[in-house]
Amino acid sequence: MQKDYPMESFTVTALREVNLKIAESEYVAIMGPSGSGKSTLMNILGCLDTPTTGKYLFDKTDITQLDDDELSGIRNSHIGFIFQSFNLLPRMTAVQNVELPLMYAKVDKAKRRERAIQSLEKVGLGDRIDHRPSELSGGQKQRVAIARALVTNPGIILADEPTGALDTKSGKEIMQIFSDLNNEGHTVLVITHERDIAACCKRVIEIRDGQITSDSSQN
Repeated sequence: MQKDYPMESFTVTALREVNLKIAESEYVAIMGPSGSGKSTLMNILGCLDTPTTGKYLFDKTDITQLDDDELSGIRNSHIGFIFQSFNLLPRMTAVQNVELPLMYAKVDKAKRRERAIQSLEKVGLGDRIDHRPSELSGGQKQRVAIARALVTNPGIILADEPTGALDTKSGKEIMQIFSDLNNEGHTVLVITHERDIAACCKRVIEIRDGQITSDSSQN
C-alpha cells in the first residue's frame, strides 16, 4: 500500500510499497526515526486513516471501502489506543477517565464504574482510582491510559511512543504490562524510535523513508 499527502505544489509520499501482515496475538514493535512514516503506518493500522492506493484488510475487511462511521465502529470495538502524552482529562479522577469509552458506548453508570475499577486494578492502580492526573506520576498516568484502552476489552492494543515521556524504570514497567497483555492473547503494537523498547517485543519491523527496511522475530 501507499499513502500520499497532496500539498499545494507537490505530493509527499509518507508510505510506499508497504506489504505487511500482522497475525492475531503478536507482540510487534514498529521502529523508525522521526519522519520515517511509522506514525502514518500506525494511523492506518488503527483505522484512523486509509491508504491512498492498495488495501488494508482488518480481520478480512477492506477498510478502504468503509465510511467514517464504520471505521469508528472498528476503532471503538476492537482497538485500544495509548499515546505518549497520556491524553487524560485533568479534572477527572482516574476511574472517571477510564470510564469515558464506556460512557460513549452508553454502558450504564454502575456497570461502567465496575469495569473501570477492574481495569485499573489490572494495571496495579486499584488504590489510585480517585486520584486526578495531577496527583499521579508519569508512569501512573500511563497506567491509567492503558486501563482506559483496556476497558472495552479490545483485541488490539496500539501504543504510540508509550514510554517517550517516562523515566527508564517506569518505561520498563509499562513494557512489562504490554508483555503480560500479549501473553493473555491481546495483539500489541508498539510504535517507538527507541531500540531498547523495541527489544521488549517479539517482532521488530523497522521503517525508514516510508519503506519497511527489516522485519525480524526475536525471543
